[in-house]
Amino acid sequence: MTGTGDTRPLRVLVVDDDDNVRRLVVAYLEREGYDVAQAPDGPSAVRMVDASPPDMLILDLMLPGMSGLQVARRVSTGRELPILMLTARGEEDDVLRGFDAGADDYLVKPFSPKVLIARVRAILRRAGLEAEEREGPVEIGGLVVDPRSREVSVDEEPIELTTLEFDLLRALIDHVGWVYSREQLLEQVWGYDYLGDSRVIDVHVANLRKKLGDDPADPRFIRTVRGVGYKFQPRSDS
Repeated sequence: MTGTGDTRPLRVLVVDDDDNVRRLVVAYLEREGYDVAQAPDGPSAVRMVDASPPDMLILDLMLPGMSGLQVARRVSTGRELPILMLTARGEEDDVLRGFDAGADDYLVKPFSPKVLIARVRAILRRAGLEAEEREGPVEIGGLVVDPRSREVSVDEEPIELTTLEFDLLRALIDHVGWVYSREQLLEQVWGYDYLGDSRVIDVHVANLRKKLGDDPADPRFIRTVRGVGYKFQPRSDS
């Protein structure tokens, strides 16, 4: 587990005024090989980010001295810093305010350490900081996917994909010919157990196929496996 372009562990700053929660999060992150720093309040977090920006920030919503939302807005100015917001509140308005402040995802307390690690990995993967995102371009049947630049082309024509569409395509091409269920794809792309309707995958697959010029009736790349899900298997003439 390394930072982009070097061999150092990825550095995560954990900010929470609850000593027990903070120690728990730090312990699980360190067990996974991350370099972890910690702060008990908002002002300390801002000073630490300014002095030595981490690769990711795990930030409690309710903090003394400065709220998590204020910290997120402050540290997001002029830099790209992945942020996971921790909150005891699950109300939609709080979640939306967190996203507006620059958060990439949120986790409602109490939470499973396993889910926490999965979300951290998913956020870092989308930011291009996890190791698998630094592999070279993958070329299959006229499709080229570059994990580093997150660029995609078909027959040398650039294709513009959303973040979720790219992550979905990346999951499918990781194992050509492998049949993924909708639930497996949700876990791969979102990085944690998704509680909503798994048919959301169908919508994203349809959009992805459209952009790739893939005809569902005669697929060049993505095939539907009825009653199960999808697989990436290029036609032999591709």
